[in-house]
Amino acid sequence: MSDAHPVVGRGAQRRDETPDAWLVVIDPQAIFASPDSAWGSPFFAAAMPRIRELATAFDERVIVTRWMPTADRSTSWGAYFDAWPFADQPSTAPLFDLVPDAIGLSTHPTLDLPTFGKWGPELEALVGRAPRVVLAGVATDCCVISTALAAADAGAHITVVADACAGSTAENHAAAIRVMGLYPPQITVSDTATVLGAH
Repeated sequence: MSDAHPVVGRGAQRRDETPDAWLVVIDPQAIFASPDSAWGSPFFAAAMPRIRELATAFDERVIVTRWMPTADRSTSWGAYFDAWPFADQPSTAPLFDLVPDAIGLSTHPTLDLPTFGKWGPELEALVGRAPRVVLAGVATDCCVISTALAAADAGAHITVVADACAGSTAENHAAAIRVMGLYPPQITVSDTATVLGAH
């Protein structure tokens, strides 16, 4: 077990990785995946094949999200976009497109939100109240952790697939995984092989 991917035992996974679980793939977009982007994760390319494996296994129970630059600039988001002007573009900009390998992962439309965390009434309407949700995607230390903590607080059962998530850096990925690992049994940290074996 590596420091970057702490995993609890297989027996502890069984509750959260039942066939009625949903896979939510967080923000597999060019802005977070491209090496040319200021927010591009150098680990996204390694995570993407695992994300595709998971999506195949979850079939129609897959939701793909996108972060969109549509937040109200009169709030703290205004200062955020001032700090990151390259991201202050129309939502139609190619920067916010799904990467080619993420197209077709889900039979559902993408869930587009202007927030780091993707848990909220829109996602709950799709997956149900107190669902079992498996999370993968990018960035571990931003949108994934923001989604996991909010969903757990709302009563969802969350499994984070550590090796199918990509962080901004190896250190930030490991730190986010450690934090999410502090929330059992609401949040379980796992890996692709274990989730596929239990699904």
